[in-house]
Amino acid sequence: MTSTLQRFARIGVLAAAGLAATGAWAQTAICYNCPTEWADWGTQLRAIKAKTGITVPADNKNSGQSLAQLVAEKGSPVADVTYLGVTFAIQAQKDGVVAPYQPAHWKDIPEGMKDPAGNWFSIHSGTLGFMVNVDALKGKPVPKSWADLLKPDYKGLVGYLDPASAFVGYVGAVAVNEARGGTLANFAPAIDYFKALQKNEPIVPKQTSYARVLSGEIAILLDYDFNAYRAKYKDRANVQFVIPTEGTVVVPYVMSLVNKAPHPAEAKKVLDFVLSDEGQAIWAKAYLRPVRASAMPKEVQAQFLPAAEYARAKTVDYAGMAAAQRDFSARYLKEVR
Repeated sequence: MTSTLQRFARIGVLAAAGLAATGAWAQTAICYNCPTEWADWGTQLRAIKAKTGITVPADNKNSGQSLAQLVAEKGSPVADVTYLGVTFAIQAQKDGVVAPYQPAHWKDIPEGMKDPAGNWFSIHSGTLGFMVNVDALKGKPVPKSWADLLKPDYKGLVGYLDPASAFVGYVGAVAVNEARGGTLANFAPAIDYFKALQKNEPIVPKQTSYARVLSGEIAILLDYDFNAYRAKYKDRANVQFVIPTEGTVVVPYVMSLVNKAPHPAEAKKVLDFVLSDEGQAIWAKAYLRPVRASAMPKEVQAQFLPAAEYARAKTVDYAGMAAAQRDFSARYLKEVR
């Protein structure tokens, strides 16, 4: 009897090995908010597959949609990892939908760019400004300031992601608010700005609109430096990145392990990889500032605007930014949209 059971056990082990070898039991990790066209996630996902064997399907949610889904699925999580704007990550931690994990190269992440326990940690950062399709301006001057976008010349040419939903949209609101004298406790300047901008009939999508800028449908988009540089240097589009004269903000984008992730081992390997030398170099080549500064190639750094331009970009109190987000969103929806 015992020998028979042992034979069946050996058969089971061999069958499992065979399934693993043929890929029938593929390793998968589900990521929320890993869109192919944003921040060159497409290249990163292919590299994760090539180096770890783990398939991470692309996902087109934005930060707000991802957080809402994580909260809705809290009792039975579907996602394993998530990529979020820092304020959404802070809220996700409060909502109990992410779990602490300190990935490889944890010590290389500067203080302030990670939750001390590892509930979220920065993988790269971006600076908000104007991504401008020069050809789509049809001879109009490239805008240089927040004030310029209010001029009648730019009617129908300006776009920004919905600040009540997409994180980059909220970053734009914080940036213009700070630049026009507001604070995280006083968003009146931003609300007044968006009200005034409505006269120029802005385009306000909810999802990343990189392709719409390249096509010329949106001539001027409030977006990050990395998307503009990618358009200019990789897609060879006549695109310029502008840091507005009144100033702007720089923000980290972060990742987290989902609380009670269905595939925790695979999830941790994914999080380790995006902070590895290779993973960080992929972000850098996509014109994001890697959180591990040593991974920024000099030839890529040379393609950024000069340091004097970036001096107008500042950090903010990200916890305070997170705390103010819901009130701002409610006010925007009530007073602007």
